[in-house]
Amino acid sequence: QVQLVESGGGLVQPGGSLRLSCAASGTFVAVNAMNWYRQAPGKQREFLASVTRTGSTNYAGSVKGRFTISRDNGQNTVYLQMNSLKPEDTAVYYCNADVLEKMALLSNFWGQGTQVTVSS
Repeated sequence: QVQLVESGGGLVQPGGSLRLSCAASGTFVAVNAMNWYRQAPGKQREFLASVTRTGSTNYAGSVKGRFTISRDNGQNTVYLQMNSLKPEDTAVYYCNADVLEKMALLSNFWGQGTQVTVSS
């Protein structure tokens, strides 16, 4: 089984920074695209950023220029550097990944989420 475990959430003041991490573990051949989403109370889950295995990135307009996604293929880990945080960034942040469990079996997995609260 594949697990995605996020870390790095917490409470930060407006204008501050946080770095989230998400590590994939278990038995698999490779991790393909890795993504970050978030869900604020009463709102739908929102796509934030994605990074392919080769390093190509894509961002939602709401975070472009403030958030940076990166990954370490050797550690099967994706990061989200979040700068200039605003109160409206408060949400549970989720890691998501397409994982090649074995040849010809590509599955999608979610982490359990990590809370980010931006408040003074």
